[in-house]
Amino acid sequence: MTAAGAAVTPSGMSETEHRTQLRRAVIASTVGTTIEWYDFLLYGTVTALVFGKLFFPKSDPLVGVLEAFSVFFIGFVGRPIGAFIFGHWGDRIGRKATLIVTLLVTGVATVAVGCVPGYDSIGIWGAVLLTAIRLIQGIGVGGEWGGSVLLAMEWAHTNKNRGFLSAWPQFGAPCGLFLANCAVLFFSWYSGDQFLVWGWRIPFFLSAIMVIVGLWIRLGIMETPVFQRILDEERTERVPVLEVWRRQPKQIILTALLRMPEQAPGYIVGAWIFTYATGVLGFSRDFVLLGVISQTVLGFLWVVFAGHFSDYVGRKNMYMIGAAFMGVFGFVYIAMLNTGVPWIVFTAIAISLLPVMTQYGPEAALIAESFTPRLRYSGASIGYQLASVIAGGPSPFIATWLFATYGSAWPIAIYIAICAIIGIVATSLLTDYTNKEISAEYEAV
Repeated sequence: MTAAGAAVTPSGMSETEHRTQLRRAVIASTVGTTIEWYDFLLYGTVTALVFGKLFFPKSDPLVGVLEAFSVFFIGFVGRPIGAFIFGHWGDRIGRKATLIVTLLVTGVATVAVGCVPGYDSIGIWGAVLLTAIRLIQGIGVGGEWGGSVLLAMEWAHTNKNRGFLSAWPQFGAPCGLFLANCAVLFFSWYSGDQFLVWGWRIPFFLSAIMVIVGLWIRLGIMETPVFQRILDEERTERVPVLEVWRRQPKQIILTALLRMPEQAPGYIVGAWIFTYATGVLGFSRDFVLLGVISQTVLGFLWVVFAGHFSDYVGRKNMYMIGAAFMGVFGFVYIAMLNTGVPWIVFTAIAISLLPVMTQYGPEAALIAESFTPRLRYSGASIGYQLASVIAGGPSPFIATWLFATYGSAWPIAIYIAICAIIGIVATSLLTDYTNKEISAEYEAV
């Protein structure tokens, strides 16, 4: 084998072939994460618009939304479980095989959501089924992120472009949200008054087609050179999820905490906004959907550049800039929403993902570089997905509760600022491996 920066080209593979495989890996990662996040984030959009009315019709409207977001949260409970399960196999048998399974699990669960009958048909059992399926969906997504990032990053030619390559799987989150909201908007328009009856189900069924495309792409790629070398040298750990907790617990905890200002606000501006803008401010469902679609376009245009800039200014520096941006923007965001002026509200929704993506771009490499290659799938996945339990999952519920309790959205801005402070402190305590060779340093870990 010959070295090529941080990645290792397999024996007999020319540089041209290596570049070809790199492109395929980046495409497979980006398309796969787009599909996975379409599946997962579609649920958040429909939760705010449909599930409270369809599965909890006996409740007060605001209470119904709280109950629906409680089911929404179950998916985030599943994500660390998926990180443990698939992180183990990703560090045991490889990135490629594990990612094929995660795509199937999430896709099947998403299609199943569209089949669940409402309260009028089977009573509370609809919510029970929805909860079980959401848990399975979360497990699949929990195993997806780590493998997708590594599939791109571990084909890197040099240490100096890991941030750029790792940001492409991150592109999948805003792109998936974009597609999810486009699908909901189209079928909202197409089905009209029938949206609550059958229109909301079609976007979930469309996931089946997307999964088939994703599987076709992923089956055509090779294992990453970094993990292939670990297999060839027989250095895989027997139980990597336990080993990484024993050897690198600090990195797991810090990577979970540093995501607070990215995860919590991300689901406030992408999911909770439907409840606030339609239920409190009185805007139409389609108005908010168009605003969120605009935010996703700006988000996926910016996220790769944010990751690329981290290759130059440093992973930690770029991330802390984004966290500080988020902490200040929370107050600006609420002030703009509270004007009630349509163009100002629309602008607030449209730009609200920019501070999130400023963090999300460099985040993949920042987290993945913190773990030794032979424990990287487990460590990066667990740290990343634990944040979904403490930040992403509870945030729409917390935002709804804060507004219901205080009758104002300003406490939500304070909540976002607190998350930003936690994220900045956690990031400052993590070692920055930007543009450094990390494999050799970790051989002793």
